Amino acid sequence: MGAYQYRPLDPHSHKPSSSSSKNPGCFLSKPACAWLACGFLSLALLHLLCCSPAGNQRAAFVSPLLNYINNTYSFVSSVPEGVKKSCNYSEGQWVRAPGHARRYNATQCDVKESHDCIRNGRPDTGYLDWRWQPAGPPSCVLPAFDAGAFLSATRGKHVAFIGDSMARNQAQSLVCLLSAAFPSRLLHRDEGHQQKHNFWRYAFPAHDVRVSFYWNPFLVRATGKAEDESVPYNHVHLDQPGDRWGADADTIDVAVLAAGHWLLNGAIYYNGSEVTGAHNAPAEMNYTGIGYTWPLKMVYRTAVERLSSAGGGRPRTLVLATFSPAHFDGRPTDSPTACTKMEPYKEGEKEVDWVCKEVRDIVYGEAEAARARSGAATRIEVLDVTKLATMRPDGHPGVYMNRDPFKHGVPDKIYSDCLHFCLPGPVDTFNEILLQILRNRR
Repeated sequence: MGAYQYRPLDPHSHKPSSSSSKNPGCFLSKPACAWLACGFLSLALLHLLCCSPAGNQRAAFVSPLLNYINNTYSFVSSVPEGVKKSCNYSEGQWVRAPGHARRYNATQCDVKESHDCIRNGRPDTGYLDWRWQPAGPPSCVLPAFDAGAFLSATRGKHVAFIGDSMARNQAQSLVCLLSAAFPSRLLHRDEGHQQKHNFWRYAFPAHDVRVSFYWNPFLVRATGKAEDESVPYNHVHLDQPGDRWGADADTIDVAVLAAGHWLLNGAIYYNGSEVTGAHNAPAEMNYTGIGYTWPLKMVYRTAVERLSSAGGGRPRTLVLATFSPAHFDGRPTDSPTACTKMEPYKEGEKEVDWVCKEVRDIVYGEAEAARARSGAATRIEVLDVTKLATMRPDGHPGVYMNRDPFKHGVPDKIYSDCLHFCLPGPVDTFNEILLQILRNRR
C-alpha cells in the first residue's frame, strides 16, 4: 500500500463553510454545418405549417420533422471533444422528455431486486419521462448518456464506486447503461444474499474498462452495524482507509466517493486506538459528542489522501458526490403512503433542506482542500446531485421495493424505499453528469 499521511483536524475548530451559488453558465461551440442544417429544416417546417393539409394530416407531416430537428439540436449541443466548455449542472429543473430514461432492462443487468421497480410491478412509468435541464442559456444542455463516449473516456482504466448504498445505486446504473450498448462480463461478485451486493466487478473487454463497487458506507475502516445488523453501534476509524478498497487503491484510476447517510445516523469514532468522540451514542456510554460534520470531513480526507498517494503518481480522477436525500417527508418507513408523488417537484416547490446544504458544503470544502494538497497527477471534482435528487420524489421504489406489494390487498404496514432510485430512473442522470466531468478536462 502506498504511503500517505493522515492530517487530523481539531474537532473544536470547525467553522461553517459558505455554499457557492455561482453559475458560470455554459457556452457551447456548434459546427456551422449542423446549424445550417437546422436552418433548412426550420424553413421546411414553416412551409409545411403554411401549405400542408389541416388537422391530423398536418400533424402527420409536422411531428416527425419536429422530432428530427430536436434530435439534430441535441446532437449539436453535445460538444465535440476538444472544444468543451464548463457547464454547471447543479442547478436546473426537470422537464418532460418522453422515453428519456427508458434505456435498459434492469432485470437483464442484474440490479438489486428492490430497485427493479418495473419487475416488482410498479404500474406507473411516468418517472422515466423526464430529463434534467440545467439552469442558464438554452445552449447549456446535459446530453443523454453515451456509452461509447464513457468507455472511450475511461479506456484501459478501473472505475470504482466507493461508499454507501447510493454509491451502489449509481454504480449499478452505470453498468446497466454500458451493458445496454457493449458486451460486459462479471469478473467477481461476493457470495451470499446480502454480500453479493457489497462487492462486485464488471469488465467491458472492447475498451479494457473495469467497473467496481465497494460497500464502505463510512469510506474508512468501520466495524459493527455496517457489517452486521445485529450489532447496535458502528466503530469508525477515521485515520484508516477501508480495508478492501484501500488494498486495491493502486489499481483505481477513477474513484467516485459517496457518503453521508450513515454518518448522520451516528457512530463511535476513533483516531488510532483512542476514542475521539461519538455522534448519537447513548448518554450512558459517556463519550464526547462531536456531531457529524467533523467526522464527515475526516472520512473524505482520509479516503482522498489514500487514493492521491496510491500508484506512485499515477494520474487519477477522484469525484466526490454530494448528498442525495430521502423523501419520506415525515411518514414512517413502513407506511404504504410514503413517497407516492408521481411527478418531480417544480422549481420553487421544494427547497434543499439545511442538512443537505451543510453536507454538500462539506464535500465542496474538502474537494477544494484536496486540490491544494494533491499533486498535479490527481484531479479532484465534485458531482453535485443534491438539487436534482431533491426534486425527484417520484423516482423512488416506494412500496415497489417489494414484489407485487398489493397482490393480496393493501397492507396496513409495508416497508417503502424512499431513498434509492428505481433502475432505470433519475439516478441515471448522475452518470450523465459523471460522463461530462470525465470528458471535460480542466
